[in-house]
Amino acid sequence: MRAVRIDRFGTPEVLGLVDAPPPEPGPGEVLIRTVATSINPVDDKTREGAIGEGTPPLPMTLGWDLAGVVVDGGDSGLRAGERVVAMSHQLGFGRGTWADLVALPARAVAVAPQAVSLVEAAALPLAGLTAWQTLDWLGISAGERLLIAGAAGAVGGLALQIARARGVTVDALVSRDAQAGFARDHGADLVTTDPHALHDRRYDAVFDTYGAFVTEAVADGGRYASIATQAGPVPDLSSRGVRTTVNQVREDGAGLSELTELVDSGSLRLRVHATFGVHEIKAAHERFRRGGLAGKVVVAF
Repeated sequence: MRAVRIDRFGTPEVLGLVDAPPPEPGPGEVLIRTVATSINPVDDKTREGAIGEGTPPLPMTLGWDLAGVVVDGGDSGLRAGERVVAMSHQLGFGRGTWADLVALPARAVAVAPQAVSLVEAAALPLAGLTAWQTLDWLGISAGERLLIAGAAGAVGGLALQIARARGVTVDALVSRDAQAGFARDHGADLVTTDPHALHDRRYDAVFDTYGAFVTEAVADGGRYASIATQAGPVPDLSSRGVRTTVNQVREDGAGLSELTELVDSGSLRLRVHATFGVHEIKAAHERFRRGGLAGKVVVAF
């Protein structure tokens, strides 16, 4: 089978489409034929060698996102031919999804949304679970006010829609004027590119996707979550009674099932900026690195 692997760190030139032995699913695992995946910042950092300690040994198959078709459902209850999505914690377990066949624990797999193609569904797993799990940690609920820093990005854009589906009032900090329309169209009240325009200590919770550290925006006794691990920890706000975290995504098939319901109900719209074939993996990475994306870069098998 084909797999996208690296045997050294570096530019997209180190990416190789190689012939690899197919995986043998173990107890509790599902064998999936990949239809599409997508590129995430963690994939780019892993390829560069920027992760450091905890990186799986070389050579490694990259990839976290997966949308495909069940080949062997084992004892999971999933049937052969069923459309599914999954997220593999590639750094934690070394199971990359950029391959024709992938074996994953059934607990990481969910039935794919019916309202979109599998190419579109490949944009959901990592970004969607990051948004979902972080909102759960924040404990945000209907009637509360949330600020999302980076509300037009891959994670922030999904978090905005999920929060609005939960009845939360959302304000949005975006990085450039061109992103303001997306945030407004998806239900944000205040939309700004200027952190100084935010209301001091007004927000019950802040979801920081890129290390903005707009800590004066969170209310005393509130919650502040960052997903920008590269930016370091959130400043200590305990003197104000503010709980803080740097949240890291985990495999979660149950969470994916909740997200697919939102997609099928029309409450969550997925964005694909560009689609490349797996044989164009280097070009796909180059496009990802140029930025200015209005959605995910998807790779189709």
